[in-house]
Amino acid sequence: MQSLHQSPTDPAFFQNPYPFYETARKAGPFFHWADYGLTCTGNWAAVNAIFRDRRFGREVPAERAPVIPDHLRPFYAVEAHSMLELEPPRHTRLRSLVLRAFTTRRINALQPEIAALSHSLIDGFPAGEFDLLKHFGQRLPVIIIARLLGVPETVSDDLLRWSNAMVGMYMAGRTRETEDRAVAATEAFVAFMRSYVEARRHDPRDDLITELIAAEEGGEKLTTDELITTCILLLNAGHEATVHTIGNGVKTLLQTGHAITEANAETTVEEILRFDPALHMFTRWAYEDVEVMGHSFHRGDQVGLLLAAANRDPGQWDNPDRFEPNRTVKPNASFSAGLHFCVGAPLARLELATALPILFTRLPGLKLVGKPQYGDVYHFHGLTRLMVRA
Repeated sequence: MQSLHQSPTDPAFFQNPYPFYETARKAGPFFHWADYGLTCTGNWAAVNAIFRDRRFGREVPAERAPVIPDHLRPFYAVEAHSMLELEPPRHTRLRSLVLRAFTTRRINALQPEIAALSHSLIDGFPAGEFDLLKHFGQRLPVIIIARLLGVPETVSDDLLRWSNAMVGMYMAGRTRETEDRAVAATEAFVAFMRSYVEARRHDPRDDLITELIAAEEGGEKLTTDELITTCILLLNAGHEATVHTIGNGVKTLLQTGHAITEANAETTVEEILRFDPALHMFTRWAYEDVEVMGHSFHRGDQVGLLLAAANRDPGQWDNPDRFEPNRTVKPNASFSAGLHFCVGAPLARLELATALPILFTRLPGLKLVGKPQYGDVYHFHGLTRLMVRA
């Protein structure tokens, strides 16, 4: 297995990680990312196989569990109830209860609201040059998730700030300052959600919090802590990714001269998700000795799955570095796969397929102003701003 060096905090890497992914893929199905000290793969077949192999999972094996420092305990107390970090049987219980509330019917019912909100945000665009992320990409997902949960839209700025701070815990090169911000945001978010959960227990409404409280299967219900963590997860995981996907997608459409319409929305959204996704790495732990495509893993080994690299594997897609909105849709890695397939994927797809055609129909002359810059973070991959003019 070849060892490769690439700092995940290199400014040039932030702006364009794809040349490194191509180099890494040519090294074989797996390579050693020296800067992480981690076995990684950007091979589509390997990523897909590990996602679906129950001999790998998210929950840290007991013998590898890290000691949590005191200052991070509030953050990891919330993470302890996250579906994202758990395996069966607890994951099965939590996911089944959440899906009883987060139904296809409830998600699809949001389509008229997403459309109306898109028009309203566009009506409020400033004259001249403006930041599309600030006025559209960031606003739409956080307002929709606030409405879905049943919390006031007036707190959307707080939700956005808390979410941004908490996902900093997953970024390369995090510092004590990053950690302190994440813990403060966690404590504020938990206090806010706890008050709303208690209010809904006494005053049920037609919202997701009420549905989560009522969800029951085989006599099992979500505890208050599980419910709070689930609400936080739905915002952080879904909102952060959707904001970046809107920004990355509009940037790509404008740079390549394509537009998205109702007629081609499905294929174009899938190509946006494939071509330049918001999340670039997810990790899994080996739970037993297992061989994948000639590489032997032992229990307790960790593997990095490079989602954006897998999405450009020429073994899965022809001309993978070319943005082709009309290409035949195939599964991509952007929402994971298998047991941990993203529960928010249908909502993200609905937001993108509804909002982006409205944006391009309302503003057919939309153009980029200057060169968009990606933020200096990894594993997320998104723009700092997206300056445009109509």
